[in-house]
Amino acid sequence: MELSILLTKQIMGLFFMGMIGFIIVKTGKLKEEDSRIISWVVAYICSPCVVIDAFQIDFTQEKLAGLALAVAAAVFSHIILIGGTKLLVKPLNLNGIEHASIAYPNCGNLIVPLVTAVLGPEWVFYTAAYMMVQTVMIWTHGQIILSGDAEIDYKKIFLNPNVIAIGVGLILFATGIRLPVPLDACISGFGSTIGPLSMLVVGMLIGNLDLKLVFARKRPYLICVMRLIVFPLITTLVYGLSGIVKVHPDAEYILLVSLLASSAPVAVMVTQLSQIHGKDSRYASIINVMSVLFCIVTMPVMVYIFESLI
Repeated sequence: MELSILLTKQIMGLFFMGMIGFIIVKTGKLKEEDSRIISWVVAYICSPCVVIDAFQIDFTQEKLAGLALAVAAAVFSHIILIGGTKLLVKPLNLNGIEHASIAYPNCGNLIVPLVTAVLGPEWVFYTAAYMMVQTVMIWTHGQIILSGDAEIDYKKIFLNPNVIAIGVGLILFATGIRLPVPLDACISGFGSTIGPLSMLVVGMLIGNLDLKLVFARKRPYLICVMRLIVFPLITTLVYGLSGIVKVHPDAEYILLVSLLASSAPVAVMVTQLSQIHGKDSRYASIINVMSVLFCIVTMPVMVYIFESLI
């Protein structure tokens, strides 16, 4: 119960950050298209910095085992999300944006600041495991369903700053190498802005939308139910009832980190990739905005159910 209440407070804090973006667009200080620049900064600078910074910890067998559990949990989550969503494509007539919106949660931009505030910065290390798996999947599977092109450009995948950051982070963790203080301060500084900047983008997108139109459309409600309730609930029940919390001393919180990631609102990257591939990015933004608003309630509920089961 305590964690779910604390989580609610932190989500509300991020929501108010988003309100800043809403206000600056409504007052004409910035335009919605300016959010693309901020999105680029978040995706290609802040996010890689978060990953590298998370791996700047001492190498221990317990940490290694915990990381393995976190990766396994992330893989399981993606199997549920991607496999389950694929089964729904024809019955629900999902288009590419809807498909990706259900399959890919905002595991970095939103979860990193939440995990830092609720559990502590040392737990971001396990958030990086989920980010590792999702980064690979969204730049392969995610791009395919959004672009409609089955060909995978592996060069773009491996040269993606986030993938490079994962490789650098793993090397630093395994070798115990610590970055020089000035460089570490730079990376930590950029990484610490991921939450506010991400929510600023969301707020700016909301500021350029007719909220009456947002809530008048029926399809986004269905997508949000799947993204925020159905699949997170499946994950919660498996984590809570399987007894997997006994396999590692920190398993409860490692699984909680994975649960938070899998129950997050739609990944901002879905909107960004929609823009890149010339899809209906406004529709992607509507789904994203709606999921962000609803997650204020749904995420604490999932955490409460998880706490009750264990």
